[in-house]
Amino acid sequence: MMRTIPHFFEENVARFADNPYMWEKKTDRFEAETYRQIHERVVHFACGLLSIGINHGDRLALLSEGRNDWIVCELGILYTGAINVPLSTLLSDAEIKFRIVHSSSRFLIISGTHYPKLETIRKELPELEKIICLDEKEHYSPDEIPFSEVMNRGKEYLQKNRETFEKRWKSLQEDDFANISYTSGTTAEPKGIILSHKNYYANVQQAYSLMSIEPDWKIFLFIPWDHSFAHSAGLYCFMGKGASIGSLQTGKTSIETLKNIPLNIKEFKPEMMFSVPAFSKNLKKNIESAIRQKGPLVQKLFNHALKISYSYNKEGFNRGGGLQFLKLPLMKLYDLILFKKIREQLGGNMKFFIGGGALLDIELQRFFYAIGIPIYQGYGLSEATPIISINTPHRHKLGSSGMPVKMMEIRILDEDGKELPVGEKGEIVIKGDNVMMGYWKNEKATRETIRNGYLHTGDMGYIDPDGFLYVLGRFKSLLIADDGEKYSPESIEEAMVFQSRYILQCMLYNNQNPYTVILLVPDREEIKKYLLEKELDIGTEEGKEAALKILQQEVNAYRKGGKYETMFPQRWLPASIGILDEEMTVQNKMLNSMQKMVRRKVVERYQNLIDFLYTPESKNIVNNRNKEAITKLLS
Repeated sequence: MMRTIPHFFEENVARFADNPYMWEKKTDRFEAETYRQIHERVVHFACGLLSIGINHGDRLALLSEGRNDWIVCELGILYTGAINVPLSTLLSDAEIKFRIVHSSSRFLIISGTHYPKLETIRKELPELEKIICLDEKEHYSPDEIPFSEVMNRGKEYLQKNRETFEKRWKSLQEDDFANISYTSGTTAEPKGIILSHKNYYANVQQAYSLMSIEPDWKIFLFIPWDHSFAHSAGLYCFMGKGASIGSLQTGKTSIETLKNIPLNIKEFKPEMMFSVPAFSKNLKKNIESAIRQKGPLVQKLFNHALKISYSYNKEGFNRGGGLQFLKLPLMKLYDLILFKKIREQLGGNMKFFIGGGALLDIELQRFFYAIGIPIYQGYGLSEATPIISINTPHRHKLGSSGMPVKMMEIRILDEDGKELPVGEKGEIVIKGDNVMMGYWKNEKATRETIRNGYLHTGDMGYIDPDGFLYVLGRFKSLLIADDGEKYSPESIEEAMVFQSRYILQCMLYNNQNPYTVILLVPDREEIKKYLLEKELDIGTEEGKEAALKILQQEVNAYRKGGKYETMFPQRWLPASIGILDEEMTVQNKMLNSMQKMVRRKVVERYQNLIDFLYTPESKNIVNNRNKEAITKLLS
């Protein structure tokens, strides 16, 4: 079979014609469209695009929330031989403009939610020929066309030109470009990652080499659909097995959409979901809050149940070893009276999460493993389409990023490009059909990233004797001491955020300085609760001092004599703490669309604070800058 997405889709429509493929909640319940029904709409949309002049290799930008029409548009574009440029719904109008201009997109397909963004930049996009409006609007300008009209034109075109249409998609080559997927710029300006039909097809097959998906499985795909993770692991991996995908119900506001997540999950009853650390931590927090509300007896029982489960599960691969089987009856009892009820709040069918997007604290993994919904952490990079390794139900080790997929070569290299033995840390490099074609209009970056056929990920890691990959973080994120020694900060940051109820976000920093410092976002609600318990007011000096000192205590827990003193080398723990007066969010550009911290942006924004943290005054957390910041945050 030709390794293109349309060929892949055609094969699976033939195998699973009447299986549900996409689920959407437009009214009061989720309703399905089958593979056959989606295929019919894809063909009509593709023909509609051909009727209005789309040619092989043209670029079309797609700006919409995940919904059935999204996959219809993507596949329709690909059937014509054109290239989809999927855009994040979290982009600002200026960022949308950059991507449309940089990709030289001829058309923009856009949902109603984003019409206002387009209005502000429309006059600055003279090369944009047409705008396809997914949702109805009162008035259409001459360059706008309703989605429904494109579909109707497609039906007419198909009746007269079926042979032309068939010839077009069947002539696609596996190296034809499918997507230009823009990076979210965590370390530099966004680059357009060119992913071919072969890249996607290969990565799906690589994922299948480790992961099984059943035809009756449903996945609730609430992560951004423009990301290659949602593409490969969600839309296409599930397509190839005849399984189905549910989208998040869009609310009238972004807050309403977020509130729909738990409601949709419970109603949709998925077997599987993808998760990013921010979602996992928030879900854990909600579970613990619900347990606390049931009283001290239930809370004590729950904590004991977790303790028993942790000791039984160990690191996953060694689960239930030795005499641990003696705990099975108690485990089953706890599952029946506690954990099963938690799972029912997630629909009752959840088998596991696949974790990605950033490093995930091992204690968070242990928690979800204990309640019967493991998070199997994976590792990937958009430039690798993106799946590189994954933990699975059959083979997993908590704390690792799983086994590298098959049909792909992986190496760990030192600074001189020499391959390192098992267990030694270096740069992760890979080679395979999942490696991107290059960066759009950026040959220099392409040459720097792909060398001798190997994709240099820029991530540091190692492979253990059992073949599991451990990812330690990005080289560009490393803490660098004044003597040149380096250390990856992510594990410390994840631990602090996970272990402390008072720390919401944090970032360690050391760029050839005598010591490491930390930028810390307190958890507003938890600090307020703490002050209430102590009968203190943040408006008073005593209140400010108490709030800052409890944060200092949380950081000190990792120092010598503290609760977690053995977790990390002492020299990399922060000597000064700077309090931030706002959260890191997608809106203020300090997080990307996958909720991953954009360190460069954080440093740019808080350079003055970082400089202050290397002064004697900063060594005492109760300083004027921190008092002002915590007062502003809590007010």
